Amino acid sequence: MTDSHNSGQHKDREAAAAEVRRMWQPTPSWSQPDPNQEPEADETDQKPDALSGDFQSDSWSRTDQPVNPVVNQSAPWTQPQQPTQPTPSWTQPAPEPAASWTQPEPEEQDEDSAVAADSAESAESAESPEDTGSIPPVPQQPQPPSVPVFGGSSFQPQPQGPQPPPQQSQQGQPGQPQPLSPAAQHFFPQGVPGQHPAQQQPPNLSYRTDELIQALPLPREAPAERGVRSVLRLRPGSTERSERIARATAATAFRRPVTIVVANPKGGSGKTPTTLLLAGALGQARGGGVVAWDNNELRGNMHLRTHDTNARSTVTDMLQAMPMLTQPDARLGDVAAYLRHQVAGQYDVLTSAITTYAQIEAKDFDQIHRLLSRFYKVLVIDTGNNEGSSNWREAMKAADALVIPIKWKSLSCAAAVQMLEELDNQGPEAQRLIRRAVIAVSNGPGDVNKEVEKQLRPYFESRAAAVVDIPTDMHIAAEGPLDHAALQPATRRAALELAAKVSEQVTIALNVPR
Repeated sequence: MTDSHNSGQHKDREAAAAEVRRMWQPTPSWSQPDPNQEPEADETDQKPDALSGDFQSDSWSRTDQPVNPVVNQSAPWTQPQQPTQPTPSWTQPAPEPAASWTQPEPEEQDEDSAVAADSAESAESAESPEDTGSIPPVPQQPQPPSVPVFGGSSFQPQPQGPQPPPQQSQQGQPGQPQPLSPAAQHFFPQGVPGQHPAQQQPPNLSYRTDELIQALPLPREAPAERGVRSVLRLRPGSTERSERIARATAATAFRRPVTIVVANPKGGSGKTPTTLLLAGALGQARGGGVVAWDNNELRGNMHLRTHDTNARSTVTDMLQAMPMLTQPDARLGDVAAYLRHQVAGQYDVLTSAITTYAQIEAKDFDQIHRLLSRFYKVLVIDTGNNEGSSNWREAMKAADALVIPIKWKSLSCAAAVQMLEELDNQGPEAQRLIRRAVIAVSNGPGDVNKEVEKQLRPYFESRAAAVVDIPTDMHIAAEGPLDHAALQPATRRAALELAAKVSEQVTIALNVPR
């Protein structure tokens, strides 16, 4: 009687628990047994089948027949709960990794946990000792909230097609940040604070050479070299700074050899001294590479105004050696054997013929001009007094810049004006040469006529590019060899200014196509 009464109460409790689970759990419970229910073996004695005795491990698949438990061994789902966390059984899905794509969102986890908690409370109220009276409830093990009761990989949709190989975990590698899930990346777009981000490669930057040079800081200005400022190591004054600028302009690196012609049909107007002053200023500023050439058709004066450093120093000797000097293996030393080197000015000199047995023609000018342009960067040509000679005209055709020396005297200025008018009638190229001309005013003692200067200075300033005044220097007026070391400082500064103005006009001429 008591056994049948207890059996009826047990069946009532099972029916009540099943009804509660059916009402509160959205997923059928056939795929996963309730962890809160302790299954009990049916007290009714039933005979096991023939296979259950031999293969007891497969008895879980027989849901339609009761299974007799083996002595001293119970089923894994019927073992009593331990205080420690139990090992997941065959029916408990393994917890998914934190970064797996199958892990539900935090909101879904909270809802599942709430459903599981409500079902547990309903089961406790249905199985309380007050209702049953004799059988105490089985202690329940609290389930971690991070693992849902239902779900797992078996309930997630499986993607179709070939799957990429799983990425290796980087948690065990030191210095590597842990990858974030899509939900965590929403809250930490820049990465988790405190973790070292992956080293990013710098962008591949490329610069041109001119951009790098422009980005470099400008060099500091050198201190003064003269006067009290040089003793105190101060910056140079305005005069010294303008002189530095003129020296830098005179040292301009031209892209090809250039030709500067010094011309005035009036004899005694200062052509030869102006040629030597200009060649010396360019040679000192550029450190050499300059030659002064006396292109007089018969006999010039340059051999009287320069130091004689070579016995064979005339243009006639050079023309006789032209077959040897024009060979491909000819060197600068071979040409320098027919020139005079001026040490103070750092330039070479080619003088005109001393005798009158031969006259320089246009073809001779072309041969010498090609030879000197092969070994020198700047050619300063002194011309004669005959505008009709062929070598004079060839010099004007080859000129990149024109220097007109004058004195503030009537005859000197009149000859310069007539030459400008003659060139103005010879076409556009000669007109451009006039606009690039530089007037060099060099007066000897007593050569200045104030009235002529007052009337003609505006004219020359309007026709030419610049007018440079060279002060009177007694070393030049002595009509001896011109030594740049013996010139007055004001004369050297004026010669440097003349060289800077001419270099500016040469640069303009090179930028304009001929």
